[in-house]
Amino acid sequence: MAPKSFLLACLLAFTVQIFFSLSVSSLASLLSISKESSSMKGLTKLGEGCVNHPEDVSVVVSKGALYTATRDGWVKYFILHNETLVNWKHIDSQSLLGLTTTKDGGVILCDNEKGLLKVTEEGVEAIVPHAGFTNDVIAASDGTLYFTVASTKYTPTDFYKDMAEGKPYGQLRKYDPKLKETTVLHEGFYFANGIALSKNEDFVVVCESWKRYWLKGDRAGILDAFIENLPGGPDNINLAPDGSFWIGLIKMNQTGVRAIQKCREKWELLDAYPGLISLLLPMGSDAGARVVKVDGNDGKIIRDFNDPDATYISFVTSAAEFDGNLYLASLQSNFIGILPLDGPEPQLATI
Repeated sequence: MAPKSFLLACLLAFTVQIFFSLSVSSLASLLSISKESSSMKGLTKLGEGCVNHPEDVSVVVSKGALYTATRDGWVKYFILHNETLVNWKHIDSQSLLGLTTTKDGGVILCDNEKGLLKVTEEGVEAIVPHAGFTNDVIAASDGTLYFTVASTKYTPTDFYKDMAEGKPYGQLRKYDPKLKETTVLHEGFYFANGIALSKNEDFVVVCESWKRYWLKGDRAGILDAFIENLPGGPDNINLAPDGSFWIGLIKMNQTGVRAIQKCREKWELLDAYPGLISLLLPMGSDAGARVVKVDGNDGKIIRDFNDPDATYISFVTSAAEFDGNLYLASLQSNFIGILPLDGPEPQLATI
């Protein structure tokens, strides 16, 4: 029998061959340039150096404030008319992800260590403690919370194992604040990520391969595909004022992901060569940045911003629209990006 090191070397060569046998245009397709893709030139930086890797953003329209949670445990908000930053609440955690704001002025936050948290002026409360790998949350007008669990098997530290295994361990859950009960509405998602309510609150959209779960009407309880074949992996999603949705897209080498998923020795391969993860999911300048706006009815892309070389920002995970601007969060940045939506026709992105 061949030595294990030789077997791993062969597996590595085979996998790398699959990655790099693709044409440049094929590899770049997930964040590629199209005639409809606009450059992010004109982006400005809000709070540069004062926000540490913000993953999500949420706007309180009545307050004119933009909330975010950072990797060093802060929940902060900006008063947007004068760009004042308020360091609001600190949580002893380095695992804060998606968040949403509520009608009563609170913030609901996904913390992979403590669970689903409610943050108010009075303090921090774990309303769904130890909820697992919670990823994103949205609040309905009646206070009901809908949130995603990316994986019931793996932790955020081991997220790449969920990707490599390729099994549907994700869930959509509902929290009833009156009954203080949590219900699993649907399971079997492949890494359930961002979540958003429709303008009429009759369905929620869950970022996976893009599906929506109907809450009201004749289709209540039905899960269907909202949009497929997006030009990148969908991360967070936010409702736009006109009823459409903004989505942050992540560059992924889907051919490489499929190769790893089919490889029987995947765990030995990844343990021996952890650098393969950066080929599957590029980070930094290699990740580029892309956000798209999709129609709230049929999911068609109606606007597209792209920064393939990360000239202005990289690895955008969330986008929220307010007062003619698009606010961008990134796990690779120390600022919130501001992209003007009004004014002259945006310049097309170029390679």
